Amino acid sequence: MTTRATGVVGGTMETSATFIGTATVLLRLGAFTMLTDPNFLHRGQRAYLGHGLWSKRLTEPALGPDELPPLDGIVLSHLHGDHFDREARRHLPRDVPVLTTVAAARRLRKWHFDAAVGLPAWDDVVLRHANETLRVTSVPARHGPTGPHLALPATMGSILDWEVDGVRRLRLYISGDTRFNRRVLGDIPRRFPDVDTMLVHLGGTRVLGLLVTMDARDGVRLANLVRPERIIPIHYDDYGVFRDPLSNFLQPGVTARMDGVVTPILRGETVDLAPGVVRAANSASTSAGT
Repeated sequence: MTTRATGVVGGTMETSATFIGTATVLLRLGAFTMLTDPNFLHRGQRAYLGHGLWSKRLTEPALGPDELPPLDGIVLSHLHGDHFDREARRHLPRDVPVLTTVAAARRLRKWHFDAAVGLPAWDDVVLRHANETLRVTSVPARHGPTGPHLALPATMGSILDWEVDGVRRLRLYISGDTRFNRRVLGDIPRRFPDVDTMLVHLGGTRVLGLLVTMDARDGVRLANLVRPERIIPIHYDDYGVFRDPLSNFLQPGVTARMDGVVTPILRGETVDLAPGVVRAANSASTSAGT
């Protein structure tokens, strides 16, 4: 079953996600405001992918860095030009913690992002506001097929656990740029069951003919491994190297094979992340149809 995203940028939801574009999402988790994979290049500008390769942006971001609210942190899956670009490097505040891979943090500190924190897999950082905590845990990801992934930046997924008075209120999983590989990803649901929402990086990115991010088939396999309540696809149409359209993932025959409700989100839209919202909407829809 598929539901459309609703809402507008901002709002008063206790927990929400606003999609800016590519893998850039503004998260409001209680007292915390987080940004993921900041990419603010404009349509027609090119992102550097390493090894002399570039890709042109095909879309416009919903927000610019000057339109962001004050941030408590940035979660960065890896250091690629479509995930942390020259606009982010130029305009984002350098005193905000950037939670990322060890290699990316080392580079960011050279760029004077002195609060960058490198997280090996399964390590975490805890942010605090009064009686609220946000724990960000690095989890495995592999950017490409085994072997060729060594030519690409080290990457990570992340688990965000928001708690109030020691009680978890939301568990969010962000896949990062990865291919589906059960040996790499299989420990995630064992260590972190009961995921409320998964932000899944799709797009079927191809570089020199190699598939280096998940396409629809990989996305289904990951959804059925993690079994979140809700799946929000991102990272799907912003660059020319994204070759697998979102429509492949949203086909009724595909979504019917997944554990979890798929919630498409367009640039500039905001969705409520509160657990149970999807279940309640589905129950209301079912009741209306009987």
